[in-house]
Amino acid sequence: MNTKDFRSLSPQAQEDLRRKAVKAVRKGRTRQEVAELFDVTRQSVGAWVQRYAEKGVKALKAQRRGRRPGSRLQPWQAAQVVKTITDQHPEQLKMPFYLWTRKAVLLLIQKRFGIKISVWTAGRYLARWGFTPQKPIRRAFEQDPEKVRQWLQQEYPAIRRQAKREKALIYWGDEMGARSDHAAGRSFSRKGQTPVVPGTGRRFGCNMISAITNRGQLSFMVFKERFCIPVFRTFLKRLVRHTQRKIFLIVDGHPVHRSIKIKKWLKVHRAHIRLFFLPGYSPELNPDEVLNQDVKTNAVGRRCAHNQNELISHVRGYLRRRQRQPQVVQNYFNEEHVRYAAM
Repeated sequence: MNTKDFRSLSPQAQEDLRRKAVKAVRKGRTRQEVAELFDVTRQSVGAWVQRYAEKGVKALKAQRRGRRPGSRLQPWQAAQVVKTITDQHPEQLKMPFYLWTRKAVLLLIQKRFGIKISVWTAGRYLARWGFTPQKPIRRAFEQDPEKVRQWLQQEYPAIRRQAKREKALIYWGDEMGARSDHAAGRSFSRKGQTPVVPGTGRRFGCNMISAITNRGQLSFMVFKERFCIPVFRTFLKRLVRHTQRKIFLIVDGHPVHRSIKIKKWLKVHRAHIRLFFLPGYSPELNPDEVLNQDVKTNAVGRRCAHNQNELISHVRGYLRRRQRQPQVVQNYFNEEHVRYAAM
């Protein structure tokens, strides 16, 4: 049966129709007969009868159309929500969320202003305010924001000025481990059929240490053993041997970097190389971390190594290619958190 769109009627006409339909059912007509008589669906007639039985005639009255009063955020309320999302995390507000999702935002609005919105409305608000879903950067609780500020505003500018005076080259160094089971990227497959990539069930890995400059130079060393003092000292010797100018090497606070033996070696070679340390728990400030991610994704995650030697070959070959692409290495310094090091 083809029925008219009940919603096209005026509120008063809808109320009259409900009353007449319920009255007809109470007089003994079947719901199907009433539906055909008033050109509506049987399900609608059933719903009206049930509402009448539960709440009486008032349940059939016309309801106010449109957005409910108080359901729209005022500009000052929207501004408060935007500031909260920008400056704080849900956990800081004792909310049961770790990330700012649409559900977290709608709960924030409900708790703060008593306004109930749907998850889709929360999504539209976020889009209107300029928020987009992004993969967050993990930052350690132990990081000291004041030390980070001092590094960006005082310490690194001082290192850069000193390097200019001494005609030294600033390198950024870091170490990384690569595992055979690291996966990256996506593969097309039919809907509902997760693609399967064949690979060895054995787990193996290798380590690498690298150093880059904002001019595109790249030095690296790939090795099987764990990162230790002899390995780091060997890398420093290679770096000094292959660089004509004095080196300022910026690294994190790894115990090997701060070891007494390394300090003694640096003292002997202070005319050729100096070590500087990033603030603690601040890997996002190191441009060499961008190289690490590049290698993990493209040299390890997107390729299938069958044994450790093949994995080492993949990593070493990829790094050699990057050595011949200084413009790519320079582009690492365009990442937002390390842009300060591009100068």
